[in-house]
Amino acid sequence: MAGGNSNYWEDLRKQARQLENELDLKLVSFSKLCTSYSSSRDGRHGDSSDTTPLLNNSTQDRMFETMAVEIEQLLTKLTGVNDKMAEYSSTPGVTSLNAALMHTLQRHRDILQDYTHEFHKTKANFLAIREREDLLGSVRKDIETYKSGSGVNNRRTELFLKEHEHLRNSDRLIEDTISIAMATKENMTSQRGMLKSIQSRVNTLANRFPAINNLIQRINLRKRRDSLILGGVIGICTILLLLYAFH
Repeated sequence: MAGGNSNYWEDLRKQARQLENELDLKLVSFSKLCTSYSSSRDGRHGDSSDTTPLLNNSTQDRMFETMAVEIEQLLTKLTGVNDKMAEYSSTPGVTSLNAALMHTLQRHRDILQDYTHEFHKTKANFLAIREREDLLGSVRKDIETYKSGSGVNNRRTELFLKEHEHLRNSDRLIEDTISIAMATKENMTSQRGMLKSIQSRVNTLANRFPAINNLIQRINLRKRRDSLILGGVIGICTILLLLYAFH
């Protein structure tokens, strides 16, 4: 039973050492990738051409993502092996070897902690460099866009100002026209009110003095009668004169 437990412990130690070796190699490559990424970006900054684009999705970025995932998987596996070693060291059947096992387990835990710390530090540095470069690239792109389009922008600004002035003049003419129309409407409304007032007064007077209406009607009738009589007399006289003249 002890031999089986010893073999199990040795298998766990071999797995831990193998994972630690793989992690060591991966972390060295990961650190070199970060250094080369920073150097390549610095080299592009030293280029005399300001139009060199910054590669946000470059091969180095893809390599970074791939290696980060691989290292995280290895760290997870190594953590699992350390947990199994901790479970084994706490088994009652291996109490006599507990001190040596705990020392070995602690050493593997320290290595795991160091690798984890180194990985997160390198990853943070890489992300900080990439974020800084992306920000600088965006600023440089904005500057180039402004430089290349400054002349066009000035011309467009002048056209916009002229168009704005034309619109203001049009608005002013429309406002004047509306003011004239409103004044005309108010004048017509006022005249209409005056006419209605006069008509209302005339109707009031006519309703108040019906005798005047009757008198006026009688006068008109007498004028018509007198006109008819006068016309008849003139006609008869004319006929008599004609008869006398022909006889």
